[in-house]
Amino acid sequence: MKVGTDGLLLGAWALGGSRVLDIGTGTGLIALMMAQRFPDAHVDAIDIDADAAAQAEDNARRSPFADRVAVRCVSLQKFEIEREYDSIVCNPPFFTQSLQSPDTKRTLARHSVALPFDDLFRHARRLLSEDGVLSIVVPSDALSQIETAAAMNGMFLVRRCLVRTTRKKPVRRLLLSFSQKPSPIQNEEGIIQEAINEPSEWYRNLTCDFLLKY
Repeated sequence: MKVGTDGLLLGAWALGGSRVLDIGTGTGLIALMMAQRFPDAHVDAIDIDADAAAQAEDNARRSPFADRVAVRCVSLQKFEIEREYDSIVCNPPFFTQSLQSPDTKRTLARHSVALPFDDLFRHARRLLSEDGVLSIVVPSDALSQIETAAAMNGMFLVRRCLVRTTRKKPVRRLLLSFSQKPSPIQNEEGIIQEAINEPSEWYRNLTCDFLLKY
């Protein structure tokens, strides 16, 4: 799983802080974006797949942020820390009932076999500071499962962006932020394209610091 729209959107939208954790980092895309957006942040990135972690580590080493991004091959469930995080970001695996790929690595990246939503929220709460925020990107049809997992683990939705591919299409993606403290939800909507090969103003403004061209 290389660079995709979901990761790009989350990396450009998520809240940051001085200590950031990227769960399931893959190639390291979101971790590097967070390091670019927040120049004073230290970013930890973890992945359960050894090859993915090695690629993320190599990408981080070659980046201008090498001294602020650390990659480890470890599952979220076994990840231990000395200091809590201000921000956790995750583009979680979201298929729960669909046919799994014969490619084990692709299954881990796309299916919630290794990171159920309940585990994500339970461990995010364990790792976050009192005022810390978990930001994720998920398909819109996963919302009920996400809301249930959040509620069961004492996390509250505080920020929400509904994302459409075009104005005429239904909402397909959700950018969501959760906190341990309830507060009024900040709502927004985003449209990726006005037409084919014509990015919207919202998408341009959100991602302009990361794309060489549209």
